[in-house]
Amino acid sequence: MFVPRKYSWLIVAAVLFTLVAAPFCMASAHGKQKPKKTGILLVAFGSSVKSAQVSFENIDRQVKKAFPGIPVRWAYTSRIIRKKLARQGRQLDSVAVALAKMMDEGFTHVAIQSLHTIRGEEYDDLVQTARAFTAMAEGFTKVFIGDPLLSREKDLQAAAEAVLANIPKARKANEAVVLMGHGTPHPSNAFYAAFMYQLQQKDPNIFVGTVEGWPGIDEVVAWLKSKHIKKAYLMPFMSVAGDHAKNDMAGDEPDSWKSIITKAGVKCVPLLKGTAEYDNMIAIWLAHLKVALRHL
Repeated sequence: MFVPRKYSWLIVAAVLFTLVAAPFCMASAHGKQKPKKTGILLVAFGSSVKSAQVSFENIDRQVKKAFPGIPVRWAYTSRIIRKKLARQGRQLDSVAVALAKMMDEGFTHVAIQSLHTIRGEEYDDLVQTARAFTAMAEGFTKVFIGDPLLSREKDLQAAAEAVLANIPKARKANEAVVLMGHGTPHPSNAFYAAFMYQLQQKDPNIFVGTVEGWPGIDEVVAWLKSKHIKKAYLMPFMSVAGDHAKNDMAGDEPDSWKSIITKAGVKCVPLLKGTAEYDNMIAIWLAHLKVALRHL
């Protein structure tokens, strides 16, 4: 990760002040109060796929429309994605660098909005980093982190309604919809199963699987077979239709979900559209950001 020299001391100091546990709202209790300057930092995993950028552009546009006059900055949590983009000539900041820059610009109050789907490991890292920047002598006065997409019961309900509204109208009741999430070894992976439960109360032929967690593709195939499904729409349940959607879900390789499900006798219709391309999904993140700003 390239770190401009002028910000390196801030990041080093932030690391030294990192604590083991951190609340989502962090306030500094030291020094003379500075004039209040509020900013928004949008934090995503990131994507190096050019066609996936439409998701981030849509979020950026919606946030600026909802909160006019508040400066918006971006950070990607994936070091691998940032390196790929750097090779393409695009510089995206890590959370630490983005916060260091905002501190240097004189921001005192920062609403950080997580654009992750669940509270996984990267969200935990985000909380720790943000905490560090309020513990510094010249740190922010207050930082509040907005919840990821699925954080509470009402989020599950709102996201379920959004998915139902976004399913292609051509889909018939006896045809399945398979959502592909990322998945994680983190305990928050349980949100995917909870989300499928919410969906199936409304439509029993909607299934949620993950690339790196449970349920996986084996469970999805078993469910499709048990219901004698003959056709399934594959939709990414990730903010962007990036590499996982294009390759792991809809690719032509033998180990892609499309290939595995097709081999099981089910016709597949992949839809390459990330959740952040749907305004009704972005509305959930915007509601969380509104809460974050209210707490500043």
